Amino acid sequence: MTPKWRELADRLAEEIRSGELRPGQQLPHIRQLVEEGAGSKSTVHAAYKALEAEGLVISSRGHGTVVRQQVPLKRLGIARYDKAKWRDGDEVAFIADRVASGRSYRRNEQTQTVRLVEAPLAVAEAHGLPAGASVYARARLVKEGTQPTHTLTSYYRPEHVEGTRIVDPTPGPAGRGGGFRVLYEAGYEIDHMKEQLFARAATPEEAQLLQLTPGEWVVELHRTTYTASGVVVEFAVGVHAASRFAWEYDFKVPDSTGDTEGQ
Repeated sequence: MTPKWRELADRLAEEIRSGELRPGQQLPHIRQLVEEGAGSKSTVHAAYKALEAEGLVISSRGHGTVVRQQVPLKRLGIARYDKAKWRDGDEVAFIADRVASGRSYRRNEQTQTVRLVEAPLAVAEAHGLPAGASVYARARLVKEGTQPTHTLTSYYRPEHVEGTRIVDPTPGPAGRGGGFRVLYEAGYEIDHMKEQLFARAATPEEAQLLQLTPGEWVVELHRTTYTASGVVVEFAVGVHAASRFAWEYDFKVPDSTGDTEGQ
């Protein structure tokens, strides 16, 4: 027999998916549903917690329980790094994602801190540095409106960025075109990069920082950025709220058959 809280959660979930309950719309107060005969206070509370765990609603003090925005941001692949955006224009990568998603953005939707730190093991290995070497860590928290979407921490060798805007702790992007533009102007033009993605459960600290619902996972990104000569100029670690992004890649399919002819 299906528990009553599950029946209520399923009914509300169907109303959300059908559009009867729209993004941003507040669900009825628990007391109202109790008075309407939907179940006891604990039944309604359990139903709401289930909807929150399934990523359909957000609950917060002062705002009650509201339907979540169900259309995720596009997290572009290759296209977000188009040089025309940051070298010749003033877009940073997260703004390219917003433009592609048809969403608005404001400059204050990115905050940052910059510190000289001891390189974590993965950072030291990526940069070819000995354990314990010092690197600059530029950490950003990116939001859409008031809702955090992801964090991104870029690690740089001091000799590449000292004296540049990258190590300026002023909040916001590192000027027009962001960090890639700064590296370009310093003589380190990016040529290619490698990205790795890992899905995992969020830590308690990440859940609090990104305002995640209970049980919501994150996608961890590792990005290594190279110059044409193979010098690593940035190693970045991003933590993305899994339900708030749709990862999109559009690329030419390789055909390496010509390289093996005659062998």
